[in-house]
Amino acid sequence: MRKMIELLAADGIAITMEDVIAATPPGATVGRPHLADALVNNKVIASRDEAFVDLLHNGSKYYVTHAAPTPEDAITQIRKAGGVAVIAHPFASRRGEVISAASFTNLVAAGLNGIEVNHRDHSQDEREQLSEIADQLALVKTGSSDYHGNGKLNALGENLTDPKQWEHLESLADARRVVRK
Repeated sequence: MRKMIELLAADGIAITMEDVIAATPPGATVGRPHLADALVNNKVIASRDEAFVDLLHNGSKYYVTHAAPTPEDAITQIRKAGGVAVIAHPFASRRGEVISAASFTNLVAAGLNGIEVNHRDHSQDEREQLSEIADQLALVKTGSSDYHGNGKLNALGENLTDPKQWEHLESLADARRVVRK
């Protein structure tokens, strides 16, 4: 985060780490959404979405990568911890690298339980393709508003998960739940 702030400042964009921390809710991990909110608060940009389109997207000269597990490693760790693994917006190319249709087989081998099919960044054709993949691989189909708070165009409650799919997802979670006394 500090490096991204340095890069922005080097181009004359007025932003500090203190600004970002002030825009971060208590207990939250500081991330690009909070940097975007700080840019909005400082009137550098009009909205969080605009910040991601213009300044903070993965291909931006201000973007700095961070260490992250592979999708397979993340799925394995989620399952190891007793969780249910669903991959979020796999075809949302606006958000960076997308997952190829062929790679879902490896993700299922790692323990993938579901695919987010219904997402605002998926076209109707992509939703249909993801739905077919989910059917072929016996995966739960989810939806999401991808709502991360005020400042984004995403509306809370859009792109919902079908109730039957939700019940199936809950049954998978219940089967994995560890009860401790």
